[in-house]
Order: sequence, then structure tokens, then C-alpha cells
Amino acid sequence: MTDERLNGERVLLVTGGGSGIGAAVARAALDEGARVVICGRRKESLDGVSRADARVADVTSADAVTALVDGIVESYGRLDGVVANAGVMLPGGVLDLSAEDWDASLRTNLTSVFLLAKAALPHLIKARGALVAVSSIAALRASTGAAAYATSKAGLTMLTQTIAADYGSRGVRANVVCPGWVRTEMADEEMREFGEPLGLTRDEAYDEVTRLVPQGRPGVPEEAAAAILWLLGPQASYVNGAVLTVDGGTTLLDPGTLPYDYKIRPR
Repeated sequence: MTDERLNGERVLLVTGGGSGIGAAVARAALDEGARVVICGRRKESLDGVSRADARVADVTSADAVTALVDGIVESYGRLDGVVANAGVMLPGGVLDLSAEDWDASLRTNLTSVFLLAKAALPHLIKARGALVAVSSIAALRASTGAAAYATSKAGLTMLTQTIAADYGSRGVRANVVCPGWVRTEMADEEMREFGEPLGLTRDEAYDEVTRLVPQGRPGVPEEAAAAILWLLGPQASYVNGAVLTVDGGTTLLDPGTLPYDYKIRPR
């Protein structure tokens, strides 16, 4: 293993790269000298990430994903790393969700990564590269009102681990990051929906949902991005198939003690 980080020879693709964690990954990788391609459905959001090579693509379309990956390799001659970050949160339990919302959740959060991996793996094998999937602690712990989201993220976690098992011997590492509450555009909207009926501001809503998090706060995109870049880089050369939580300790908690914690923990 060398001390080299994401130097200018490396080419990375970040899906969902126009905002939130994806944009933070792109900016950090650019600062480290990588060449970074970001993609998303809306050009206006991609344009906010300066210095990145922004390409509009629908990652739920097999043809669009193939064209995206082929275009990157044509432009740069290689592809060293992929961050599968595109996702959607459509809330509801089984009785609340429409079949269309269920399908959209799995297509965006899970099938898109299958398509992306299928297109990118030949190039990652050649480069002995890495894939990092952005999942969620919802993949690890069931919660109410998130049947499609949690199921799709759990599937994403296992899909990534099968890639690690199948292609690790060919030089590819595939790992998962599971963030907890991180202050992104998607989470901001969830805080609005949660907080408005209770008369809470967005900041107050974040405070409420993270009250029992051991670190007592939500994360910021840059914190998740740092974990992702570490997994992409040579410092993590023997990390393959890992599921790394970036959640302030949320998943450490014992649900049986939460009523006591809630009662005694200061605001």
C-alpha cells in the first residue's frame, strides 16, 4: 500500500452528485486531485458542484447507465472508483405505499446500482478499483413508515457485499456506508414534514430526532464523504464487503433502555 491518495490519475463517478452526500464526496475528491464525474437527473443541481464533470443521466435506465460509463471511459481512458449515491425516500408502510412507489423505490435505490455495477465492473477490474454504495441505517434497523426505503437499502447492502465476494479476487473492493441522520436536502424535507405538524422549526426537528443519538446531533455531508473517500482510497486496501455506519452511534442503542435514556438525557 502506498501513501498516495486520490491523485489526478484516478477517475471517479459519483451518482446523485449534485447535492448532499454526493456533492460533498465530489468536492472532497476534487480537492484531493481526482478527476470526478457527477451525474443526476437535473442539470441545475449538478452545475452547483464546480470543477466536476457534470453529466445528466437517469441511473434507472440500463441504456443511460451504459452510455454514461462508456462516455467516461472514452473521455478519460479509465474508471477507478464508483460512488453509488443516487436514492429516493418514498415514505409509508405496506398498506400506505402504492405499487408504483414501491417499484420506484427499488428501481432507484437498488436496481440502479445493479445496472451501474454491471456497466462499471469490467473497468473497475482493469483498474483494481473500488465501489462504495451509500445505504442507510434503515437497512440495519426496521423503522415505521419506511417499508420500501428500508427494504431497498437492505437489498443494496447485500448486493454490494455480493460484489465484494464475487470480484474481490479480481482486485475490486466493494463496501457500504450506512449514514444516520445527515443534514441533506432530502433530510431537510423529512424534517419539514415531521416538524410542521408539531410546530417545530427545521433545526428543532433535527434536535428532536437526534436527541437520543449518543453524539446528540445530526451529521453533515462532509462527515459521510470522509468515510466514503477512505473506503475508496489505498488506506482501506484490505477493507472489502464492510458495512460502515456513520450515524453518531445511533445503531449502538438498546431499544429496551430508550425510555430511560429519553427521560434522563438533558435537552
